[in-house]
Amino acid sequence: MNRQPSTNLSRRFRGLLPIVVDVETSGLNSDTDALLEIAAVTLAIDQEGKLCRNQTYAYHVEPFFGARLEKESLEITGIDPSHPFRFAIPEAQALQRIFTIVRMELEITACYRAVLVGHNAWFDLNFILAVAKRSQLRSLPFHTFTTLDTASLAAVALGETVLARAARRARIPFDIEKAHSAIYDAERTAELFCYLANRFR
Repeated sequence: MNRQPSTNLSRRFRGLLPIVVDVETSGLNSDTDALLEIAAVTLAIDQEGKLCRNQTYAYHVEPFFGARLEKESLEITGIDPSHPFRFAIPEAQALQRIFTIVRMELEITACYRAVLVGHNAWFDLNFILAVAKRSQLRSLPFHTFTTLDTASLAAVALGETVLARAARRARIPFDIEKAHSAIYDAERTAELFCYLANRFR
C-alpha cells in the first residue's frame, strides 16, 4: 500500500506513534519463557479525523534455546511450539521484522518514537525488551518504559479491565474461542484503543 507522509498521528500524540502489540508466550517470565507469537497493528487517522486500525503484521516464533515451556501456558494458548506447520522463525528475526515495520511507520508519520499499546502493555513490552537483550538489538524504535495500556484506559472509561468484557462494552465483537491468538488479540486491542482514543479526541 502506497501512503503519503502524514503528520496527523504525530500531532495527535505529540510525536509518539502508537503501535498495538500482542505476544503469546510459554509463560509469564520474560527472562526464562519463550516468545511464541507476536503481532503488531499499525494505526491511521481516517478522513473524519478518527483513529482507526490499519495493517496487521504477525510472526510465529521459535523458542530460544533453553526456554521454559510451561504446560499451563501452552494449554491456554493452544500453541504447539514444535508443530512443523507453524513456520516459525527465530525470535531475533521476528523482532527485527517488527522493528523495520515500526521504523517505516515512524518515517511516514513524522513521529520520533513508537509507543507500545497493549492490554496489560507492560507484559508485552517486557518480552520485547528481553528478546532484544538476548538478540543484542541495541536500537529499539519503541519507548522503553512508556506504554499506552488499554486495560487501564478501559477501567477508567468503561469500568472493565478484561479485554473481552471491555470490547463488548465498546460494542466491539469478541469471539472468546479466537482469543489467545496474537493476531486476534492485537486487532481487538487496536479497535478498543481506537474507540477509547476517539472518545477523548
